[in-house]
Amino acid sequence: MPNVSLRGDMMPSSPIRKLVPYAEQAKKRGVKVYHLNIGQPDIVTPKLIMDAVRNCNITILEYSHSAGFESYREKLTAYYKHLSIDVTKNQIIVTTGGSEAIQFAMMSCLDPHDEIIIPEPFYANYNGFAVAAQIKIVPITSSIEDGFKLPPIEDFERNITPRTKAIMICNPNNPTGYLYSAQEMEVLRDICLKHNLFLFSDEAYKEFCYDNQQHISAMHLKGLENHVILMDTISKRYSACGGRIGAFITKNAEVYDTAMKFAQARLSPPTFAQIAGEAAIDLPADYFEEVKVEYVKRRDLLVKRLNQIPGVFCPNPGGAFYAMAKLPVESAEDFCQWL
Repeated sequence: MPNVSLRGDMMPSSPIRKLVPYAEQAKKRGVKVYHLNIGQPDIVTPKLIMDAVRNCNITILEYSHSAGFESYREKLTAYYKHLSIDVTKNQIIVTTGGSEAIQFAMMSCLDPHDEIIIPEPFYANYNGFAVAAQIKIVPITSSIEDGFKLPPIEDFERNITPRTKAIMICNPNNPTGYLYSAQEMEVLRDICLKHNLFLFSDEAYKEFCYDNQQHISAMHLKGLENHVILMDTISKRYSACGGRIGAFITKNAEVYDTAMKFAQARLSPPTFAQIAGEAAIDLPADYFEEVKVEYVKRRDLLVKRLNQIPGVFCPNPGGAFYAMAKLPVESAEDFCQWL
């Protein structure tokens, strides 16, 4: 019998989704399961988005442009301009989820065996994307004791090699909820300029920043315009994870043209999801404020109650909708299975 590829053999299983069988077995036993293990909001997807798909009048379900609908990309430029991010429709590629944007970035900017530095804890699927692209992730550990702030610059410098081509962040962070400060973003800018590195910025949660803190996009960093690739998605922003629509954004023309070749190879992003994404931009300005109020209530309750448990420590996350806790257990995975 033929063997599977080495790449496929190395491809990691999702450490989150492998807990699903335990939950399914518990449900069969009649146990009520509260899912704490996946980034799936339970905020109702806005009716405006769903109605746009229900009411679309399509007679032929055609391919779109490989970069996505021109009308959608034009509306996205207005959305980003509201966030003080000035990009044109020709600097945006609509992708099949934020996942494809990450894959396009890795494959466009790194060669096999090149290295990308990522502060950890990080989104587990970055590992899978890296294996698929045949690149190496070099993790730099952040600490729960200081709330998972950016590791010291010395830790980055120590791990940069001739193979290092990029630094990647998620801001606010999945899974820690940490929101990088303006000062920390400036540190990343200086490192990337000094060592001529790309800065990949996963900004899926940028609308969800709390306690009057402001989100600093990698696109806001002066002098780094040709180094930044922004990866975005409608999944968390509008509670539309199943929509599978994201965006790859860069001002680097050579990188954009390279990513477009990958986009052309997969033909086009999904039509109905683009309709949903385009409609979402018309949501009222207070939509995010209402959602943030709900998330802050949940965060405050969760962090307070966790920190009341003897032996448990949970820092207060500044963004996203995740919290990480230090628990008095020997194995987090065994503990999750027990739960």
